[in-house]
Amino acid sequence: MSKQTGFKEDFLWGGAVAANQVEGAYDVDGKGLSVQDVTPDGAMGRITDGPTNDNLKLKAIDFYHHYKEDIALFAEMGYKVFRTSIAWSRIFPNGDDEEPNEAGLQFYDDVFDECLKYGIEPLVTLSHYETPLHLSEKYDGWKDRRMIGFFEKYARTVFNRYKDKVKYWLTFNEINSVLHMPFISGGIKTPKEELSDQELYQAVHHELVASASVTKIAHEINPEFQVGCMVLAMPTYPISSNPEDVLAAKEAENTNYAFTDIHVRGEYPGHLLRFFEENDIHIQFEQGDTELLKNHTVDFISFSYYMSVAAAAHPEEYSSGAGNVIGGIENPHLEKSEWGWAIDPVGLRIVLNDFYDRYQVPLFIVENGLGAKDQLIQDDNGQYTVADDYRIDYMQQHLAQAKEAVKDGVDLMGYTAWGCIDLVSASTAQMSKRYGFIYVDRNDDGSGSLNRYKKKSFNWYKKVIETNGENL
Repeated sequence: MSKQTGFKEDFLWGGAVAANQVEGAYDVDGKGLSVQDVTPDGAMGRITDGPTNDNLKLKAIDFYHHYKEDIALFAEMGYKVFRTSIAWSRIFPNGDDEEPNEAGLQFYDDVFDECLKYGIEPLVTLSHYETPLHLSEKYDGWKDRRMIGFFEKYARTVFNRYKDKVKYWLTFNEINSVLHMPFISGGIKTPKEELSDQELYQAVHHELVASASVTKIAHEINPEFQVGCMVLAMPTYPISSNPEDVLAAKEAENTNYAFTDIHVRGEYPGHLLRFFEENDIHIQFEQGDTELLKNHTVDFISFSYYMSVAAAAHPEEYSSGAGNVIGGIENPHLEKSEWGWAIDPVGLRIVLNDFYDRYQVPLFIVENGLGAKDQLIQDDNGQYTVADDYRIDYMQQHLAQAKEAVKDGVDLMGYTAWGCIDLVSASTAQMSKRYGFIYVDRNDDGSGSLNRYKKKSFNWYKKVIETNGENL
């Protein structure tokens, strides 16, 4: 019996972005507006009546006109895979249109052809926080069951169009985030404080049914397609060994597990049914929903990993981890990033083992990285660069733990570093919160040349890929 000692030979190394954070060209070639075009302050900020000049995403890093240059840089690093999303409103500008927008379809043909020219496999997210704004305003987003039909039509259109170019697909980015960011994640225009749990979980049900339905459609169009779900992974530790705190941590994790349970096992887990019963939530299942969920589960689980959180039976007794996306309380054993995110490489090994023990399906880390302020400097040869040793250190530690998980027996398909080129941050809508191996000259006030410069981490990651992680 052979034991895995490192990443497999066909490990998918690469980088990840989302259309709305890099493309710009928000109103070019027939694209309609998305929820991103009216959220200039990021995921938790205000919603404007229309696009405003202070919204950096309208132009972003103009990947729309720079994609050839950017993909050439990804190829230079040795990427095997590039994760991006399709902007739904480029294909169906309103989301409920009769016919797709040909110019939008052509753009992604061009992007995928450019990737394939270098032997880079596209990994495509169908819905990455970019619901067409019209669907939000007319239907209140995923609260309305009619969204399933619009999503199926969109998915069928792109599956057919790119069936010979794209093998790897993700349905909804960080699908569990809809509980925390209903507008950005689910296009739900009703303010979060006015939404009942009943409405929120009914919207979740619509998304889950849509995810299963397009997984079915994908496998019908091309049986070779690999379709994954995508969740925000957040290991939750008890703040103490008090059994009540241990239970609180388990309950917090179960909220996230519910989404993978349904995607992989095909049914609502007992702990979620109990939560529904105790909170008077009655999910309306239409005929066929149960069969769809049960018979059209995903081929793999993909996830983002940035941080862990801690939980307690009585959280009010502790200080909260304010920077953490999904709350939780502060873990005194961990350092934090400039934006208050708990840095926990070992948590990645824990989460990989937990997912694999629970589901026994292949896993894919599709987001991981460090958002930090970078200083552009000139090196000894007069070349502009960033000495981002802090980023190298962060990624080195996380990848070393991913490698340990592989040695533990986890089936890991690949790793795509988040924001492999600087982009507009989702949580804060800033350029200054940089993730990339490639610096893009654009500032929070919108100024900048858009020139691209390789950071120190560029060659470091190139070496990691070259050695298939043997140098970690």
